[in-house]
Amino acid sequence: MIGKFFRKPESDQSDRVPPGQYLTKGFPVLTYGQTPQIDFQSWEFRVWGLAQPKTFSWSDFMALPQHDFTADFHCVTRWSKLDVKWTGIKVTDFMNLVEVAPNATHVMEHCYGDYTTNIPLEDFVREENFFAHTLFGEPLPAEHGGPLRLVVPHLYAWKSAKWLNGLEFLDHEELGFWERNGYHRRGEPWAEERYSF
Repeated sequence: MIGKFFRKPESDQSDRVPPGQYLTKGFPVLTYGQTPQIDFQSWEFRVWGLAQPKTFSWSDFMALPQHDFTADFHCVTRWSKLDVKWTGIKVTDFMNLVEVAPNATHVMEHCYGDYTTNIPLEDFVREENFFAHTLFGEPLPAEHGGPLRLVVPHLYAWKSAKWLNGLEFLDHEELGFWERNGYHRRGEPWAEERYSF
């Protein structure tokens, strides 16, 4: 596989590629279960738990400030892709519209297809995180999480949930789908936080 699809990082890339990772020549698609097909008219995004309940439409998201982002992307299955170009909405801009209780400490990301993943609130609200709807200048394909996914560049990619449709704010940690099935609770690539065992 090395050589055809993946390569070792060059020495001048070592500060960008976490330990144990290889650079991909494409952009692999890894999905558990069926890929949801969601149209923009029926798409909605909910906030609940330790936050004032609120529902957003696609047009609500598109009315928020739009930004271009370039970020490296690290998958727990040991591949990385550098300089991925996205367009979307900063998490910090979105959070200006959400009233979260002061005792909230964690977020459960909910997705179409019933996928979930957990993230500490302090990891979620970082300035570099964003909701992405465009990939390399094209609408985000369903296989890559379209119409909307979260991108959290400093954690492994399973924390950047595909097909995102809601955030549940919690005052404690609950484990999401992959975390319940052996993946690390946080998933920090430079510490190789891949698995919980």
